[in-house]
Amino acid sequence: MTERSGHTSGHTPGEALLDAIEPGAGPSAETSFVRDPLSWRSELRRQWGRRRTTWAFGLLLALPLVLVASFAFGQRSNNNRGGTTTRIFDLAQSGAANFSLVLVFLASELLLVLLAALFCGDAVPSEASWSSLRYLLIAPVQRARLLTSKLVIGVASTLAATIVLPAWGLFVGGIAYGWDPLTNPIGENLEWAQFLPRLALAMGYIFVTLLPIGAIAFWLGTRSDAPLAAVGGAVLVSILLNILDQLDALDPYRNAFPGHYSREWQDALAVSPDWNDMAHGVLWSLVWAVAFTMLAYRRFRRTDILS
Repeated sequence: MTERSGHTSGHTPGEALLDAIEPGAGPSAETSFVRDPLSWRSELRRQWGRRRTTWAFGLLLALPLVLVASFAFGQRSNNNRGGTTTRIFDLAQSGAANFSLVLVFLASELLLVLLAALFCGDAVPSEASWSSLRYLLIAPVQRARLLTSKLVIGVASTLAATIVLPAWGLFVGGIAYGWDPLTNPIGENLEWAQFLPRLALAMGYIFVTLLPIGAIAFWLGTRSDAPLAAVGGAVLVSILLNILDQLDALDPYRNAFPGHYSREWQDALAVSPDWNDMAHGVLWSLVWAVAFTMLAYRRFRRTDILS
């Protein structure tokens, strides 16, 4: 994709382009496309039918199984070293609630960030790499509608990942370690009636804090023909911001960084939660997500698609 004035023009192979509208469509696909261009159902089927989506959720489902296997082998080693970290991983084996919480703690640091960048940043440049993006814009599809369908499915996929992770973790942890309620490192308990709503709130907060990374990846995707550039660029930005967030010299400006409050979801699971930092995290996350989404729409509307 390059910056030029004027409109898109040109032709690409018909078979691949018709498949971009409706996989497996026949010769009449163009006629139906005019009546109902780029439906969300079609986009959902295309994105969820891709191999990268299968691998992403496969990795998500495999993570708790890997943890259980690691704990089973690790029980044979000496656990007297490790301090607080060892104590946390010991608690993970005390029941389904603790196991799911440790799983969320591990995945939210990188895996969920990577998936948010993948789902939101890959969709637009992948169309360019398939040589179907120009066709979609030559046909009667508004650019805003094209971007909206990509963004909605990407955000929905990210939300699905944040729901599947703790739910699958609870199931695996319950089978492996029993169904005891949450016990924090200082010995306080949260019964299931308290824990489940708090866990849902914590995952909702994590989802909101992932939105800026998804928006950054989405914006980068409108500036590049390479999916890896959009996904990798967003992950690198996240890592860089996390490094800068460790610098006390950047106070109070680092409070506005997208990931500054990313760990405050743990406050929702405290016996006496403090909601102040979570409120700040939601506010700044929405500000960054809206800003980069607007930049993506602005960029895409002014760009000729030459891929």
